[in-house]
Formats: sequence, structure tokens, C-alpha cells
Amino acid sequence: MQKITPFLWFDNNAEEALDFYAATFKDAEITSKNRQTPDGPLFTGGIKLFGQEFAVLNGGPQFKFNEAVSFVINCTDQEEVDYYWNNLADGGQPLMCGWVKDKFGLVWQVVPTDMFQYIGGQDKEGAKRAHDAMMKMQKLDINELKKAYHGEE
Repeated sequence: MQKITPFLWFDNNAEEALDFYAATFKDAEITSKNRQTPDGPLFTGGIKLFGQEFAVLNGGPQFKFNEAVSFVINCTDQEEVDYYWNNLADGGQPLMCGWVKDKFGLVWQVVPTDMFQYIGGQDKEGAKRAHDAMMKMQKLDINELKKAYHGEE
């Protein structure tokens, strides 16, 4: 059992969220669905995403997700960025700089790992250009970041 497990509070759609995340994330595994009665609505549940355990609760409308907490998805290439961004944005809300709010209000940062060699690269002017380009993007485009870093139009 992992030491710290993120616990996600949903209004009344935690089971829908579990099923959505299980369909969206490769290597996802729903670990539990607990109901107060055998045929009643989901009360709590669990899911593993790439080995990271998450707990969910149908807790009611008192609390909502916001941008103060988000989860980063480190992507190996643009294809993976596009996959997660497009799936999470479907029914949700694209934000800036690789952030996207899914249809449940949970915020994700969909980030190509190559990005850091450009926005944090040795060439300080290139890094500034890449950073400035990133600040104008919603979904991050690694090719555009690379071109900005190298001063290509």
C-alpha cells in the first residue's frame, strides 16, 4: 500500500469518473467500487493510474475541484500529448500552458517531457523564446517549442 493516496471528492458522479479514467488512461485498473447497498450508488472507490492509487468518494456538492491542485501527465511524445489532451478536454475545458480541466472539474497538466530541454535549455534567449511560445499555447506543441528555442519561424 502506498503511503499517500490522493482522495478525490465528487458530487454524485464518482463511478462515472472511475469508468472515464479507466477508459482514458492506459494501464488503468479500477481497484474497488464500494456501495452502501448492493444495488445502490457508488459510495467510495479506487483506481490505479500507472501504479498511482487514487481514492474517490461521492460526497455531495459541498466541495469542488479547482486549479489549486492538478495532476501532471508526463508524455513521451506529441502523440501521447494529443491523446491525453483530447480525451481529457472532451466535455471539459482547455486551459493555458498544457493545463486542461476535465468534465468532472479535475485539472491535469499534459506535458511533453522534451519541453524542459527547451524552456530550461542552456541557450537563455532560446529558453525565453520557448517559454514565451508556451505561454501562448493551450495544448503544448513540442515542435513549436523546439522551433521557438532555435529561433525558427
